[in-house]
Amino acid sequence: MFFFFLNNPYIAIIGDIKKSRELKDRDNVQEQLKEILNIINERYQSDISAKFLITLGDEFQGLLHTGHHVIEIIEEIQRAIYPVKVRFGIGVGEIVTNINPDMALGADGPGYYKARQAIDFLKQNEQKRKSYASDIRIEADGENDTTIILLNTVLSLLSVIKDNWSDRQREIIWDALKHQDGQKKSADRLHVAQSSIQRGLIKGNYYAYKEAVDTVNHILAEIGEENV
Repeated sequence: MFFFFLNNPYIAIIGDIKKSRELKDRDNVQEQLKEILNIINERYQSDISAKFLITLGDEFQGLLHTGHHVIEIIEEIQRAIYPVKVRFGIGVGEIVTNINPDMALGADGPGYYKARQAIDFLKQNEQKRKSYASDIRIEADGENDTTIILLNTVLSLLSVIKDNWSDRQREIIWDALKHQDGQKKSADRLHVAQSSIQRGLIKGNYYAYKEAVDTVNHILAEIGEENV
């Protein structure tokens, strides 16, 4: 067991678009964000306690009751609005108010406090221009410090790998992560030789990245429906 909670935990996710006021096509980005959040709400409805929605011009949030697809959800959002970048705060903890399943507004509790704490930490790190700054951070209620340190260290290393991808490597790796059906089919979709796919995966450290993502997913999967 990686986590320990006295109360039933939820997973609150707050997303915050970086440098949103500097975007030249802000309206278009908001439409893209609305579209992908609608897709997330439909595709992962069995995981969602309160649907994802935009809460401010540059911020959105949702509430989950299982951790099985947290990173998958985040990566789908990242892919959908790239090259616009988003920071994600993940808070694991109790929700003490009523939950409206149609929108992640009005609910409150340690889960949301921790998600906000994670977002604030990321912003402060970016302001300090720390080279290892991640775009995803997890905070949890209860006595879970060791697990949180482990997860955030892995997430920081994942950010380092992603920041070093070339445009071609990113295209290849995102296709592999999305479909997971082999190099030949990736090559067919991207209209390149299979050898190009293989080189892109190796040079982009895809296999180390995928193993690390799987590790994070395995740990977060402990937070499941049986707990709530």
